[in-house]
Amino acid sequence: MSLSLPEAIPWSTLFIFLLAAAITFLISLANRLLTNPEQLKAWRKEVAEWSEQLRKAQKAGDKKQVEKLMKKQQYIMQLQAKMSWQSMKVSILFFIPLILVWQFLGGVYWGSEIAFFPGIGSSIPIPLLGSLPSLYWWYLICSFFFNTIFSHLFGIITVE
Repeated sequence: MSLSLPEAIPWSTLFIFLLAAAITFLISLANRLLTNPEQLKAWRKEVAEWSEQLRKAQKAGDKKQVEKLMKKQQYIMQLQAKMSWQSMKVSILFFIPLILVWQFLGGVYWGSEIAFFPGIGSSIPIPLLGSLPSLYWWYLICSFFFNTIFSHLFGIITVE
């Protein structure tokens, strides 16, 4: 007797899938509301252009150009600090709640088979760390999936 797909999939698999969707949605929404993606994009572009110009000047041995660009280094470092702070705001907001969620989930699902990875099994070995249960891998895969969707949906990441 074979099981149908809904009977074969543990409820925990679906629960973690939906939980990843909900958490990723909230993080993406907070990211959109607490940061300015257009400003971040402009800052990233400015830093990248400066870095490229500096690299070319150093490679060409153009000391005058390097000196000129180095005068702007403090400003570039300030931009990088602003960019880091924008990313950190959301991380700080969600850090403690996510730790609590993971403490709970780890206690409930530890040792349970959440997902089966063909050719690997229900836990994935990591060199020097042993193997992590499928709970973490399944959440990570689902989270990446939903992060891609919600980042584009909220305009956090734009495709050019």
